[in-house]
This record gives sequence, C-alpha cells and structure tokens, in this order.
Amino acid sequence: MIARYRVRIPSPLRSYTRGHDEVIVTLPELSPDHGPPLRAIIAALDSSFPGIRFRMVDEQGKLRPHIAIFLGPKAVRDLGTPVAPDTDVMIVAALSGGD
Repeated sequence: MIARYRVRIPSPLRSYTRGHDEVIVTLPELSPDHGPPLRAIIAALDSSFPGIRFRMVDEQGKLRPHIAIFLGPKAVRDLGTPVAPDTDVMIVAALSGGD
C-alpha cells in the first residue's frame, strides 16, 4: 500500500516547490498504524524539490533552529519520529532579523 502525506510549505521555502503552499508526498506504507520516519518524508520531498532539505536540516542531520514541524497538532523535532499514514505535515519557518 501507498501512504500519502499532505505537506504544508511555509512562504520562505516555496521557491523550492515552484510556489506551491502544499504538496503531496507518497511513500510505501510500513504498517496500517506505524508509518515511515519523518526523515523519509523530508527525503522524498527533497527528491521532488531538490535543495529543500538543506534549508530544513543541518549537516548533523538535525532540524535547523528556525524550522518547526508539526505532525497534525503535535510539534516534533526528532527526524526519527514515525509518521502515521495520512498525517498532515506542516513545516513552519521562523522569521528573524532587523532591529
């Protein structure tokens, strides 16, 4: 079976998704209630939209400090977190700068 994930893209990253604010990522379903890790969804996103992963994940494989990811209503930072099939994934990018 194939699991679908709706990924919401914040404005600062939409240049990678050709302006789309939402994209669908599909991955093989591991089990009905235990999906792939979040890192697999980000990798699939990067396969379709090269360069987006680098803007979200640092060289040590951790989320960059200005990026937050929500799986449904729950905020997660661990890229190993399993994502149940049909979960909405929302990426949030904090803005900073200026005086």
